[in-house]
Amino acid sequence: MSQLTYSRLSHFLRISANKLTVSRTGTEIKPGPACCVQFTRCQRAVDSKALQERQKQQMAKGLPKQKPITGVKQVVVVASGKGGVGKSTTAVNLALGLMANDPLKSVGLLDADVYGPSIPKLMNLKGNPELNDNNLMLPLTNYGVPCMSMGFLVDDVAPIAWRGLMVMSAIERLIRQVDWGSLDYLVVDMPPGTGDVHLSISQNIPIAGAVIVSTPQDIALLDARRGAEMFKKLNVPVLGLVQNMSVFQCPNCNHQTHIFGSDGARQLADTLGVQLLGDVPLHLNIRETSDRGQPVVVSCPDSPEAEAYRKVAAAVVQRLEEVNS
Repeated sequence: MSQLTYSRLSHFLRISANKLTVSRTGTEIKPGPACCVQFTRCQRAVDSKALQERQKQQMAKGLPKQKPITGVKQVVVVASGKGGVGKSTTAVNLALGLMANDPLKSVGLLDADVYGPSIPKLMNLKGNPELNDNNLMLPLTNYGVPCMSMGFLVDDVAPIAWRGLMVMSAIERLIRQVDWGSLDYLVVDMPPGTGDVHLSISQNIPIAGAVIVSTPQDIALLDARRGAEMFKKLNVPVLGLVQNMSVFQCPNCNHQTHIFGSDGARQLADTLGVQLLGDVPLHLNIRETSDRGQPVVVSCPDSPEAEAYRKVAAAVVQRLEEVNS
C-alpha cells in the first residue's frame, strides 16, 4: 500500500512540475513542452528501475537460505508435471538402480508427495518411524534403502486435507528432522505439478539435479515442459527426461505398439536442450512387481525392464558428474 501511495504521489508531483517547466533560449525564457515530455520519460525510467531494484532486494530478503541436509552428499528430485505417468515407480527403481550399478554407494528415498504418498506401498514398508537420542526420526529401510514418507505418519486410508502452511511444515520435518545417516544420493519423489512443495524444497536445500518423467503423450508432455521450465527458473539443473511407458510389447506375439505415441519425450528433450535419460517400456512385470512392493530392479534384476532402469540410473550419474565438473 505504501508503494502504491508513493507511486501516485510521484506521478502528481511530475504533473505539477511539467506545468512549470520552461526552457531557456539565450536570455529569453519560453515554455518547453518537448523538454517536459523528455524529462518525464527519463524520470519514469529512473523511478521504474529504482522500484524494480527495491522489489528485487525485498524478494531476496524473503527467500530462505539453502542449507544442505546433514549427511547427504547429493539430492536428486524426480518430478512430473502430471500425475499418473509413473513418477513414483521411476523414483523407486532409480534409487535401487543407483545401488545396483554401484553397491558401494548409499542411497536414500524421500517421499515428498504429501497428499498421495506411494513409497510405503512400492517399498513394502509399514509402521511408524522411531526416534533416536537426538529426537530425530529414523527412516524405515527395505532393500538397503532408507525411506521416509508421510505415509509412515498417518493411517493408510486417512485423507490428508491440509492447507499450504501445514504442508510446508510437514515437508520441513521430513527433511530436517530425519537421521539420514551418510548418503551419497537422496532421491526425492516430488508431487505432481508445480506447486508449494517444489518451491519450498528448491529454495531450502541445494539440489544436484532434477529428473523429469513423462509419457510420450502430448497432454503429458505439456505439463512436463512446465515442470522443466520451473526448475530452470529456480536454478536447479535439469538432468534430463525419462520417457516412461514408451512402448508396449505383446507377451504373446511380441508385437510392439506405441500406445501413448512415439518419441514425444525425446522430441521435447531436444526442444529443451536436455538429455533423454532413457526409455522405460509399458510392461506388465513393472506393474505387478510394484503392486507387490517388490520393485522390478530387485525382484527381476535380469529382465529388460530392470535393465532399462539401470540405464537411466547410469545416465543420471553421468549427468551429475557433468553438472559438477
